[in-house]
Amino acid sequence: MRNQLKLVLPFLIMVIFISCNDMSKKVEDHLNDLTNKANSLDTLINKEIDKVMALDSIIIQESNKVKVLDSLINKSTSRLDSIAKEKIKSLKQ
Repeated sequence: MRNQLKLVLPFLIMVIFISCNDMSKKVEDHLNDLTNKANSLDTLINKEIDKVMALDSIIIQESNKVKVLDSLINKSTSRLDSIAKEKIKSLKQ
């Protein structure tokens, strides 16, 4: 019995060691796949963030243009109102 145990025990240890190595390789492969997918996702997210930042910049520029146009319209409206009031006064007299 002891002789059989002496023969079987090293064999079992070797099988367990090989199984662990194989499992370790599989786990490492899965981790590498996950790392690659995470890096790919990170790159995609960074590209989309860059697009959002560019769009935000365009929105700010267009908003500034609208503010300038609004200011010009207000000035023009003021001038037209003033001219109209003067014409109305001159017609009343």
